[in-house]
Parts: sequence; structure tokens; C-alpha cells
Amino acid sequence: MTSDTQAKVIFTPSGKRGTVPVGTTVLSAARSLGVDLDSVCGGRGICSKCQIAPSYGTFSKHGVTVDENALSPQNAVEDRYDRIRGLKPGRRLGCQAQILGDIVLDVPPESQVHRQVVRKAATARAITMAPATRLYLVDVAEPDMHSPTGDLERLRTALAAQWDVTDLSVPNHILPRLQPILRKGKWQVTLAVHHDHTGTAPQLIDLWPGFYEGGLFGLAVDLGSTTIAAHLCDLSTGEVVESAGIMNPQIRFGEDLMSRVSYAMMHPGGDREMTAAVREALNELAKSLCTDASIDPQSVVELTVVCNPVMHHLLLGIDPVELGQAPFALAVSDAVNMGATDLNLSAINAGAQAYILPCIAGHVGADAAAVALSEEPQKSEDLVLIVDVGTNAEILLGDQERVLACSSPTGPAFEGAQISSGQRAAPGAIERVEIDPVTKEPRFRVIGSDLWSDDPEFDQAVATTGITGICGSGIIEAVAEMRMAGLLDASGLIGGAEQTGTPRCIPEGRTHAYVLHDGRAEGGPLITVTQGDIRAIQLAKSALYAGARLLMDEMNVDRVDRVVLAGAFGAHISAKHAMVLGMIPDVPLDKVLSAGNAAGTGARVALCNIDARREIETVVRQIHKIETAIEPRFQEHFVNANALPHAVDPFPELAKVVTLPNPSFNAHGGDDEGRGGRRRRRAR
Repeated sequence: MTSDTQAKVIFTPSGKRGTVPVGTTVLSAARSLGVDLDSVCGGRGICSKCQIAPSYGTFSKHGVTVDENALSPQNAVEDRYDRIRGLKPGRRLGCQAQILGDIVLDVPPESQVHRQVVRKAATARAITMAPATRLYLVDVAEPDMHSPTGDLERLRTALAAQWDVTDLSVPNHILPRLQPILRKGKWQVTLAVHHDHTGTAPQLIDLWPGFYEGGLFGLAVDLGSTTIAAHLCDLSTGEVVESAGIMNPQIRFGEDLMSRVSYAMMHPGGDREMTAAVREALNELAKSLCTDASIDPQSVVELTVVCNPVMHHLLLGIDPVELGQAPFALAVSDAVNMGATDLNLSAINAGAQAYILPCIAGHVGADAAAVALSEEPQKSEDLVLIVDVGTNAEILLGDQERVLACSSPTGPAFEGAQISSGQRAAPGAIERVEIDPVTKEPRFRVIGSDLWSDDPEFDQAVATTGITGICGSGIIEAVAEMRMAGLLDASGLIGGAEQTGTPRCIPEGRTHAYVLHDGRAEGGPLITVTQGDIRAIQLAKSALYAGARLLMDEMNVDRVDRVVLAGAFGAHISAKHAMVLGMIPDVPLDKVLSAGNAAGTGARVALCNIDARREIETVVRQIHKIETAIEPRFQEHFVNANALPHAVDPFPELAKVVTLPNPSFNAHGGDDEGRGGRRRRRAR
């Protein structure tokens, strides 16, 4: 514990932390630290909006060990609420639980006032429909004492005769329902039959009396380390009838993948905790989608999942410890076919089948395979670089001759984490930034409003949400705009007020920060971009660029023809800002394209077309993996990429549209931006 009278408290997923007096309620601590924890009843234990989930054990990342007695015991108010309305296991009411020692507390999505806007919406895509599960209307012969065969055997005979579907496998849980349904349908039934693309026997998923008109649906899930997005799709048309997303509850065990592997290493049973958390989240997401779409959950008969290797193993209930150390061995790399019940998914049809796409390698997972399925680099006539950025960057480079892949540890900075005023994408978060290069004055937009901050009606438009912080797209644009406005030099240093000519550059210790918004007079936050924020973005973008450069080295090229930005990152970041930061290699800006949520699109393609499953399983075996962790040139590329945009590599295409100023705020002076041209493809 921090002291006898003070305790350290860390809130996830926001990452906000502080020290509070022992005996402080969680709700009061959240309010004092600016944590987004809801409450309607004023702390009387009636509304349940302030539910939190405490975590216990050793958290090396946070530098705390949480004792089982770090919160006060459940009191009478909580007992009454639990008895009448029910608390989820492990949950406490923040208005009642008192902090008695150092504690790590997770604020679930339903307890957040400003819930995250999950930006992994479905991307429009024409898909050839060939779903694994199809409906068959069958007329079954009635029983006859002179031909004493069972109802199941006559059902199989009818299916084979009328639809040429043979060797039907029937799970045990369907057998007790078979006879009542046959008789209710007067010997006519509709069967949902799953055809595995690997050639195993077709399996009966469910059956209905008579002609079933309800349709069949499937879930395409993009299981990210930070967010989980799912699309509910009609298996007859491919239409996305509903999309939704939630925060991955595993964030409370660690924001990045390696911290979750560390949690599993240091906490016996930690892997099982994380498996249970993510499976529960999938159940909740499935329920929510079906409710919002007014769809019977029993009509959801298919599930496809794409995810990185650590999430892949934790979903399957496999300890990810081997992925945390060389040689980064996967327990299984091939595609996985299994019943949804094997994943404890009880919110959909009990016979539903799950397909988890193959992983490419220990650090390049099924999400990268899904991107390859969606974007098809192996069919590209030009050399295309595909970047899917989350907490980890998945990078593909290739054309018809060859496809390479790698993963690069960018961390959560691009998503607003590890940023001083950072937050997840939610209403009130700054998402777009412009800075006048002459006056150095900023203007911005926040999620939830289309107006810029210099619009006369802006204050009224954001009165409900307020201006709460800055999300990933906002911090990226802010840093790039600071570079273009001369507030930031090529090395990443922020200048002082005299050097930059604006009082918005304020001292912060031995460095400076740029004031983006000061809402303190109205009781709001001071939102700044600090030197620490710049460093976090530099580290993230350097890892991304270094990964891309390693693939280019292996391909023996200095330029690419086209860059595709995938995921929420690609949909919300302008090509110009990305290139000013040096996040991606230099290409004409019109050659930087957004693919939307390519991993989610790949999951939908695999959901709706079993031929696509065969294809991606073949393609994955042909992709050559580069392991950044052991490549000697990674560090060299990483260091050079620290400069904005780069210390060595030229950016001639960027120079055609942006003239970057060259201030130097380092006491030693100097300009570390290299220039000069290089060829597109090296001589072999």
C-alpha cells in the first residue's frame, strides 16, 4: 500500500490513476481523477450505473500489488441490490465500495457516461454467397410398422433422395426434439445443415416444423486487443443487418498484448480469467446485436472470428505464454473449426459452428489473414503496402509475385492511450485538428458534432458532451499540424513561447506543451499536447515505419506503388497527416487509400463463402513472414524513423504538397532531416 492513510488507484481502460485517502469511495475517487464513471442516483446505491470490477494480484505494469482486502466488504446496500436485481460476479457498486489499499479498477462500458464509439463499421463489399450452413425443406416418410426404421434414419434417407446430401451427422442435443418437430410439421421439416469446407460429414444444426421462413444469420467478429466489433449478417444475402462493438474487457489485465502474456505468466490461472472475460463479452455482444436487430438468437448458426495470435489463444482457452518468448510458437496455426458451445457461446444457437481463420505466424495472426482475404495483395499488379494499425500493426507488402508480412509493436498511443489528455473515441473527444501556421491558433472538431470549434454555434452543439479529451485520430492530427505550423521541430521537440511566437506553448518542467483547449474556467479540462505525448507518437510511428521498411528491404525496393490503410486508423486519418509524421512510406497522396475495417470485411467474406475459407488457408501458407524482433536492421530503421517525417528516407511526394518548416529547438541546433532521391526498385 502507498501509505497507511493513502492508497494508489488505477482505473482501466482509461489508464487514469492517482492517490486518494483510505476510505474514499470508488465513485468519489473516479470523480476526483476525472474518470468516466456514471451515476444517476447520487451515490445511494439505487441506479447501479456506477458498477466497477476490481482486479487483484500483482500488476508489474502499474507497479502495484492488490490485496484481496483492498476494497471494503460488500455492505448492506450492495447486498440488497444484489438480492433484488443482481450484480454480475466480481462487480461492486462504486458508490458503496471504499478504497482501503492500492487497487486496480475496471470501468465496464455500461458504467461509462461517454461510451466509446467503436469505429469498426462494416465496409460495403460485394460478396459471392456460398455459406457453409444452408436450409433444406424435406418431406419425410411417415413411420410404418412393416418398415420399422427410426425417424432419424428416414430423415436421412429423405435428405439424400431430395437434396443429395448424404451421411448427415446429428448432434445428441437435437435427438430429443426430432420426433415432436416431425409430427408438428406433419412430416415436413426445414433443416439447417452445415457443410464443412474440409469435406467432413454435413452436420445438422437445427430443424423447424414445416417451412421455416425466419432466415439464417451469422456473426463476423473482429476480436481486437482493444475493441471487439461484430457484424450480424444475413446468410442468404450477405447483408449486414446490425453492427456493434464493445471494449475488450481484457484491458483490465493489460492494455497491450505482451502485458497480458505477462499477466498470464505471473498469475496462476490468469489465462483462464482472460478467456472467461472475452467469451462473456462475445455473449453480451451477440445478445445486443440480436436484440437491436429483432432477430431470434436461435437463427444465428454461424460465427467467424479474426484476431491476433494472443487473442486467438486466449479465445480458444490456450495459455499464450509461448507467444511471449522466442521462437513465438503458436499452439495451432491452421484454421480452427469448432462448435460455438466449445467457446461457451450460449447466446446463439446451440448447434452454431465457429470458424477461426488461420494465423500466419507467432506475431501475425488471423486478423492479418483476414486483411489478406479482403484486400488480396497476392493478386495486385502493383506493389501494395497494406497497414492495419491497432495496438499492434499488421503489415503486408506484395504483388502477384510475392507477399510478405510482419507485425510491429506500435502500442496503444494511436488509440489515445498513453497520451496525457488521451481517451478512447467517445462523444466529446477531439478527433480533428487544424493549426493556423501564421497565428498558431488551433481549431478542432469533437466526436458527436460536425462543427469546428471556431463556429459560433460550436459551444451550444457540444454542451451535452463537453470537450473531454483527445482520441487517437485527434492526437495524430495535432502532432502533424504542430509540425507543419513550426511548433515542433524535425526531432520532435516542442518550442517555447518565444521560439514559436505563441503563448500557447507553455512550460512543463524542463520541456514545453502546446495548449489545444483550456476549459478550466467553465470547469472543464486543460487539454495539451505534451513532450511526452510527442514521444509516445514517435515511438509508435517509428515501430510502424520500421516494420514497413523491413518488408521493403526483403522485397529489395525503396518505394512502393500504393499504400492501403486498414481498420479504424485508415478510415479516420488523412494521408497527409500520416505522411507528415512519417508513419507510412512516401507515395503520391492519391495513392494512399482507406480500406475501412479490412479485417472485419475478411471475417464477413469467410462467413458468407466457404470457398473463401479454402482460398485463405492456401494463401496463408504462401505468405513469407518477417520477424521484426530478431531482424538486426529493425533498430536502425526505428531510430531513423524517430525524426518527423524521417532522418534519412526522402519524402519527395510529400514535399510536392507540403512545405515543412525547419526550426530547431535543440540548444545544439542542427537539422536531422535527410533529403535526396532514391529509385523505386533496387537493381537485383
